[in-house]
Amino acid sequence: MTLKVFKAIWFLSLIIFLGVFMYNYASLPETVVVIEAETPISLSRDVLFYSFLVMAAILNLFVFLINKLFANHIEFRAWFYGLITSLTIFLIVGINFIALYNSSEKFNYQDIGLIIYGSIALVVVWVLSWPIYKVAKRLFFK
Repeated sequence: MTLKVFKAIWFLSLIIFLGVFMYNYASLPETVVVIEAETPISLSRDVLFYSFLVMAAILNLFVFLINKLFANHIEFRAWFYGLITSLTIFLIVGINFIALYNSSEKFNYQDIGLIIYGSIALVVVWVLSWPIYKVAKRLFFK
């Protein structure tokens, strides 16, 4: 049952990513600043589009690979769906930040730091949850 729930959440996050990604792509300028420093690093809008698309495709291809390799490990597959979902959430936050930074709006960028660090923390907590779950299962559910 948990596998089906995580699979549905993963699929929903993928659809949301595609919607947010297409919406933000339409609002980006032709040259997108990715890193602002002494010499800013900027990419064309198309390069950014395809690089995010390739990252999302590779992440989500791992789901199908794990499903084939670990067909009998339902708990691990459910956890892995959650991991890919949390990474997709990070990509959503990342593309939103890049689009916001390159917009002409005046915005205090330190306010979005909590959301960015929160998405990173979600990935870290999810990665650490599997070993903790396995250890707790061995110790308490013999």
